Amino acid sequence: MLSVLRVHLPSDIPIVGCELSPYVLVRRPDQTVFTDDVPESSPIEGHFLRYKYRIQSDKKVAICSVHPSEQATLQCLGCVKAKIPVAKSYHCSPKCFSDAWQHHRVLHERAASAVNENGNEEEEIFGRFNNNATSNASLSSSQSLPSLANGATPLYPAAATQRSGGETWFEVGRSKTYTPTADDIGHVLKFECVVVDAETKSPIGHGSTILTSRVIPAPSPSPRRLISVSNVDVAGHLDVDGRSSSTGTFTVLSYNILSDSYATSELYGYCPSWALSWPYRRQNLLREIVGYRADIVCLQEALYKKKTAEVFNGSIMTIDGCATFFRRDRFSHVKKYEVEFNKAAQSLTDALVPSAQKKTALNRLVKDNVALIVVLEAKFSNHGVDNPGKRQLVCVVHTLLKGLEKIAASADIPMLVCGDFNSVPGSAPHALLAIGKVDPMHPDLAVDPLGILRPATKLTHSLPLVSAYSSFARIGVGLGYEQQKRRVDPATNEPLFTNCTRDFIGTLDYIFYSADSLTVESLLELLDEDSLRKDTALPSPEWSSDHIALLAEFRCKPRTRR
Repeated sequence: MLSVLRVHLPSDIPIVGCELSPYVLVRRPDQTVFTDDVPESSPIEGHFLRYKYRIQSDKKVAICSVHPSEQATLQCLGCVKAKIPVAKSYHCSPKCFSDAWQHHRVLHERAASAVNENGNEEEEIFGRFNNNATSNASLSSSQSLPSLANGATPLYPAAATQRSGGETWFEVGRSKTYTPTADDIGHVLKFECVVVDAETKSPIGHGSTILTSRVIPAPSPSPRRLISVSNVDVAGHLDVDGRSSSTGTFTVLSYNILSDSYATSELYGYCPSWALSWPYRRQNLLREIVGYRADIVCLQEALYKKKTAEVFNGSIMTIDGCATFFRRDRFSHVKKYEVEFNKAAQSLTDALVPSAQKKTALNRLVKDNVALIVVLEAKFSNHGVDNPGKRQLVCVVHTLLKGLEKIAASADIPMLVCGDFNSVPGSAPHALLAIGKVDPMHPDLAVDPLGILRPATKLTHSLPLVSAYSSFARIGVGLGYEQQKRRVDPATNEPLFTNCTRDFIGTLDYIFYSADSLTVESLLELLDEDSLRKDTALPSPEWSSDHIALLAEFRCKPRTRR
C-alpha cells in the first residue's frame, strides 16, 4: 500500500496571505517514490491521501511588528489612538521599540497628516506622544487584549475540534495547501497527512504531522508617493485608480524583482529565510506591483527561458529574463522583438575575433543578458497632439540600443528604455545612454584586450534619451521636493541608489525617455537609505528585491504634421 516517507514545509513560519504548500514524499507498493498528490478521485491500489490543517485556537499571542518571529511584550498606545493598524503597534521589548522609533514615528506623522487633511484636531490625538518614544503599554504573557480575542462567538466551528493533551485544535482546511488569514495571526498551525483506505474511508496507520511557528502578519511597507515634477509646488499622490486623472498621460514601472535562483541565504544572510522564500516574495512583490497600477510594467529577472542554441559550452541552462506588461484598456500590442545577447556575442566573436581567442572573448561577453522591444499603440487621447487622426505609438525597450535608431528613423515613435543596466552613473554604458557617446579616454575602455570596443567612435547613438529621474535634480522648492533632491546625486543627477545590499549601494536601474516626444509629469518617490538599513539592507521582510522600483508618469508632446 501507499506510505508517506517524509513531510516538510518550505518555511516553518506561516505568513498571512502566503500559501502553505507542503512537500510530501510518498512510496508506492512497488517501492518507487514520488511527490504527486493522490486524491480520493484517483486512488492508487485502493488508497489515497487525506490532508487536514488545524489551528491551536486557545493559545493566541501578539506578534512583534519589527521581529515577527518574536512574541510582543508591549504595545504603542499612540498607534491605538491614531487607529493605525493594530499589527504595527506591537513590539517584543522596550529596546525593540526604542530602536524602531525613528521609523515607527513616521506612521504617527502620516496618520497625523491624514487627520489634518480631514479637518480634525491634530493636537487632541497626537500632541501627547508624537515627539517621544515612551508611550507604550506592557503586555503580560497572560493578558488578552480586545484586538487579540475572537469575541464571544467561536471563530472556528465546534464540530471540527480536536483535543489533545489539554490543547484544543480547530480544523481550518482539508486540502494539501492552506493560505493563512488575518484571523490566524498568533496561532500555531498543524498539518496532517494520512493514507486512507478508499473503500472504508478509514485511516491506515499513523499520519504524519508538522507543527508550524505562530502565524505572522505580512509586513506592509509605507506606500511610496507619486511626486509631480511638472512645474508645480505640491506633491502628487497615487489616486484610487493608481495613476493621474489626466487622460493624456501614462505611467511606466521598471523593476528588477530579484530572481528566485539568486534569493539565497548565502547571498543575503541578513534577510530572514521566510522572507527569502518564493511563496512569500511572490505575494509581496505582486502586492507592491499591483499597487502601483502602472500602465506599462517592465520587469527584470522575471522569467526563466531555455537557451535556444548552444553558445560556447553547449550546456542546457535557464536564464532569467525580462517581461513587459501593459494595460489592454490603454494600449494595444503592435510588434515585439526579442534578443538574447549571448547570440549576439557569438556572432560578434565569429566575425571579429581570431579562433585562438574566441574562448576568452566568449567568457568576457556571454553574460546571459536579454533584451525586449515592444511597440504599443495608445488607446487614450492626447489633447496636445496637432494631428488628432494620427496613431499614437510608444516603443518600450528593455536594455537595447542597437537597431533603435533605425526604428526611430522609420517611424515617429516616442521611446522608453527601461531596465537594470548593471552600470553605475558615470560608467561608459551610462554615458552612452545618457549623452549618446563615450569619451575615447574613458577608463572603462582601457581594458579591451580583444579590441571589441574599438574604435570608440562607434560607441555613439543619435537618440535624444534623457534619464527620467534626473528631473528631481531640476525641480524647485516645495512640499516633498527638497527631500527627493537630497536623494539624488548632484554630480550625476541620478538617484543615490536603486540597489542596496549589505556589500553594495548604488544606482543600476534607469528609465530613459526620448525627450523630443515625451515629458515627465511625475516620479515615484525615492527611498532613503536609513529606512532600509533598519533591516540591514535589501531584500528585507518589507521589500522583496535588492532593487527598488522606479516609476514615471509621461505625457506625449504635441507633434507636428509630417
